[in-house]
Amino acid sequence: MQARLPLHQPVARHTRVTGFDRVHRFEDSHALAASYGPDWWIPIYRRAFPTLMSAVAIEQDGWAQRAGIDRLLTLACGRTFTVDEKIRTHDWPDVLLERWSDEKRKTPGWVQKPLACDLVAYAYAPAATCILLPVPALQRAWRQHGRQWIGLYGQRRAQNRGYTTISVPVPRGVLMQAIVEAMFVS
Repeated sequence: MQARLPLHQPVARHTRVTGFDRVHRFEDSHALAASYGPDWWIPIYRRAFPTLMSAVAIEQDGWAQRAGIDRLLTLACGRTFTVDEKIRTHDWPDVLLERWSDEKRKTPGWVQKPLACDLVAYAYAPAATCILLPVPALQRAWRQHGRQWIGLYGQRRAQNRGYTTISVPVPRGVLMQAIVEAMFVS
């Protein structure tokens, strides 16, 4: 039996669904992400992983980048973690889960496509905070609750050149509870 999540009111923001205030450009998004380089990310990773020995950025376009690997973390014991880094420039109370990378072509977004990374590091820049989301549990939580979340919280469309991305703003507490529940398998 699947646990029921508590009902929460949708987070009110960006309620416009059909019109677009601006067009997102990949180049701009990539430049923004690059501006939050190692000087920004490494202190966060050191707080999360006290025995961090190295944090290598994966910058070349290729299979790793396309499978969601932005950085390879290595701990003193030799354990490695691959990380997909997401950054938001406002301290929103939600995690914006990318459902469709391209709405028209039904290209799965990062919450539902196969990823090679272990963690999604989902950061809020103004507060310099980060949620480390374990990918298998995150994606299982999405499979279990995604339709319900769409109904409760709606979808946000971002217009890009030639395609539209669809995301679902899930309150952080709701998402974290669902991830914990997704780790229980019966």
